[in-house]
Amino acid sequence: MTKITFGTSGWRGILCEDFTFANVKVVVQAIADTIKASGEQEKGVVVACDTRFMGQRFVEASARVLAGAGIKAYICERDTPTPVIAYEILRRGAAGAINFTASHNPPEYNGVKFSPSWGGPALPETTGEIERRANATIGTDCYSELSLVDAAEQGLVENINPHDIYLRSLEQKVDFDVIGRVGKVALNPMYGTSRGYLDAPFRQRGIPYAIINDHLDPYFGGQPPEPSEAHIPDFISLVKNDPDIKLGLATDGDADRFGILDADGSYIEPNYIIALLLDYLIRVRKLEGGVARSVATSHLIDAVAKKHGVPVYETPVGFKYIGELISQDKLVIGGEESAGLTIKGHVPEKDGILACFLVAEMVAREGKGVRELLERLYGEVGRFVTRRDNLKLSPELEIAYSSKIKAVPAEFAGSKIKEIIRIDGTKLLLDDGSWMLFRKSGTEPVVRLYGEARNDARLAEVMAAGRKFILAS
Repeated sequence: MTKITFGTSGWRGILCEDFTFANVKVVVQAIADTIKASGEQEKGVVVACDTRFMGQRFVEASARVLAGAGIKAYICERDTPTPVIAYEILRRGAAGAINFTASHNPPEYNGVKFSPSWGGPALPETTGEIERRANATIGTDCYSELSLVDAAEQGLVENINPHDIYLRSLEQKVDFDVIGRVGKVALNPMYGTSRGYLDAPFRQRGIPYAIINDHLDPYFGGQPPEPSEAHIPDFISLVKNDPDIKLGLATDGDADRFGILDADGSYIEPNYIIALLLDYLIRVRKLEGGVARSVATSHLIDAVAKKHGVPVYETPVGFKYIGELISQDKLVIGGEESAGLTIKGHVPEKDGILACFLVAEMVAREGKGVRELLERLYGEVGRFVTRRDNLKLSPELEIAYSSKIKAVPAEFAGSKIKEIIRIDGTKLLLDDGSWMLFRKSGTEPVVRLYGEARNDARLAEVMAAGRKFILAS
């Protein structure tokens, strides 16, 4: 029997195996019961999906279960970006949203993501309550359903289209007049939900652009819809071979992650984009506040924060922790190495569309390419290079991992350990300023090894030491 487990961003499973209509309805009923327990059932729930198989069918099934529980469903008329859903929660004062998405995962996956009334991803205490309720009733007919016709007659369902109002809200956060000076841009929605969102401001303002992968394809062109360097060879080729293109902007399947290419087609790591935007928003936009980053994200951000005299908040992995700080108005920007960010005054959720527009604004206003801007920043705060490897564990190494990680040596890669941080995994800060982080996967026999140093040679030493520690029998 399937066990419902919410990870860093919802419950995900393989279609027709774990992710079935029966299991989805149990989870939706658990969400409905959790909302009722909070006393927010009169506010209604936004219900939406990304571009995956059966998404709209899951939306309709969810609306029927919510109606059976007496909770109104605001159904998005088409596949909808995750940040747009977050904006709609706040705009409507809804009790939350149920979003059918598996984000950047391969096409055989789907997922349920619940966002409560504050607009960010649900915190562990909320997802834990949903898990408890769902697992106590899975395999049973714990829900009742109304047909959509009956639900509509009772005012328990309403179709909505948040496209225009979301894009208008971005006009208060992005200077599209400045973006008009950027030159030709390349856009890649990766067959996902940013179709018609990422391109709209360029089309409406007559800014030249080229676009690929902007039609519906639940297979995502045969690649996971993740805008990382490994999964966008067609986009890299487009930018590299068109001398007029100044910038490449991509989003993942549900548009909460971004991917940036410089004018020569080179991929810019998300870590560096977050640091560049932090500097830009403080130096040029004059925004005030701190910065939040996950424990796995580059300390280049810390160096920029130190330059401007603003605080750094280090969080566990999972954007919900950063979103909570955004909702408390403590941040200029919050970001994760996995290509998620948001800014002051915006939704407490990752927004890949906003990230792309901000990078375009920065490049246009500064009159320099992204790599040029990064080299200038390095000249001011020093160089940082970062990397992540996945280390597969044998059954013996997996058994030994927990005891091994509790007894790390006093020295790694020729440097003493200055501090150990265990807010999420085990992070070792070395006395030369480099660091490494070990995070065990919750679903696979894999340890994710993150490392950072001031140059490539030192990073290679750090990563080699980390690999040797984990994989030595």
